[in-house]
Amino acid sequence: MSSSPLPDGMAIAAETSTLSRQRRRLTWGRVARGSVPYLLILPVLGFIGAVLGYPLYSLVRLSFQHYGLFELIRHAGQSVGLDNYSSVLHDQVFWHTLLRTVVFTVANVGLTMVIGTLLALLLRRLSGWVRVLLTAGLVLVWAMPVVVAVQVWYWMTNFQNGVVNYVLTQLHLGDFFHHDWYATTFSQLGIVTALIVWGALPFVTVTVYASLTQVPRDLVEAAEIDGAGAFGVFRDITFPILTPVLLILTSLSIIWDFGVFAQAYLLIGQAHIHPGNYLMSIYLFEEGYFKSDFGRGAAISLLMLVIVAVLSVFYVRKMVKMGNVT
Repeated sequence: MSSSPLPDGMAIAAETSTLSRQRRRLTWGRVARGSVPYLLILPVLGFIGAVLGYPLYSLVRLSFQHYGLFELIRHAGQSVGLDNYSSVLHDQVFWHTLLRTVVFTVANVGLTMVIGTLLALLLRRLSGWVRVLLTAGLVLVWAMPVVVAVQVWYWMTNFQNGVVNYVLTQLHLGDFFHHDWYATTFSQLGIVTALIVWGALPFVTVTVYASLTQVPRDLVEAAEIDGAGAFGVFRDITFPILTPVLLILTSLSIIWDFGVFAQAYLLIGQAHIHPGNYLMSIYLFEEGYFKSDFGRGAAISLLMLVIVAVLSVFYVRKMVKMGNVT
């Protein structure tokens, strides 16, 4: 018995249904494959949210309260709305401190990145044992605790018997006998900058040096054959390859240097701290903890967080654009 063929309309409908099922399977398969990276980082995001979420929520809630020593004992603050933010934003010390900290951060980050990159380029040209010796010195600097580093630098710059004064005098660079490096705000922050840059150089130098190993040697040789000098090779070949790493290092340095506290506070000393040499971290400590106004301190902390995000947005956008291109 022969079967009659399906009508044209039913055949078309069956074919359309089959194609729809195939498309759905392909779409769900594509979605499943595309969601794998997000599923892999989901535990990390959950852990970070658990660790940072509640403290950040508590900080935001605290910033809307008057929370002094009495409230600390009672474990309950008094809601004041936006008063803490208003008092901070109307404080001229805040704006002067912000400007000083931005300039301080730019100087620190600029010096760290430039000197660190130059040291990394120098490591490429040194012999093996000299490179190992210099790298070991950088690692020792990186491993030194902040408090120890501060004590060493304070001893070297002490106006009575500091080795810096002695060396500069012996080199006939001037009379630095009993010269006080902490007499003015500029010199105070200059010494703090030197300490911070010195401590940050190992990380930047080693990271950039590791990135230099990824520069193709054949491209460098081709540029040298074409007559390019050392600067031309760095500008046209090395620097574009190092750019992603330099952007990451710059963003991290901005975050670290804008919020630096221990080096400045310990090196200058509480007795010599005053509004004229405040950095944002010291301003936060003095207003929030030294004066026991924890609500106002929380508001300053959140404002610092926003400011750091604004300072870093350019480098973050550049990294995102480079990631999209690659």
